[in-house]
Amino acid sequence: MKIAVASDHRGVSIRARILEIIRSAGYEGIDFGATSQESVDYPDYAAKVAGAISRHEADRGILICGTGIGMCIAANKFDGIRAAPVHDDITAALSRQHNDLNVLCLSADLISEQALDRIIEIWLKTEFEGGRHARRLGKVSQIEAGSYREPVAQDDPVA
Repeated sequence: MKIAVASDHRGVSIRARILEIIRSAGYEGIDFGATSQESVDYPDYAAKVAGAISRHEADRGILICGTGIGMCIAANKFDGIRAAPVHDDITAALSRQHNDLNVLCLSADLISEQALDRIIEIWLKTEFEGGRHARRLGKVSQIEAGSYREPVAQDDPVA
């Protein structure tokens, strides 16, 4: 699996660590920068990773900025991207199990190194459950494609 990784200036200091974790887990890490702590615009780096995934040049991505929120917003503008800020073990696991998250967005400022290691490990190893979650993601894809039709009555039992 190829995992594209990028950060803005806030995430430069932890990006190398993230690439090391990816590679030590047996995956290919692709580094898209930034290369210095001089201020850069996060959408430029989110676009590199999300674009690579949309073009099927990478399988998943990890984006790092101050909170992870800006990167998430920018990445989700690309077709086929499911990005979310993840901040603990539970959101790391559920983002994969239920949402088949393909872009992990992390905070450079709010996550400890120990938590960072666990989050990435969990996110890399957790499989998508499919089933009702696949049906729901199908509806998300319809929204993205502009073909979603809102149901007249609620036909989806809470499960």
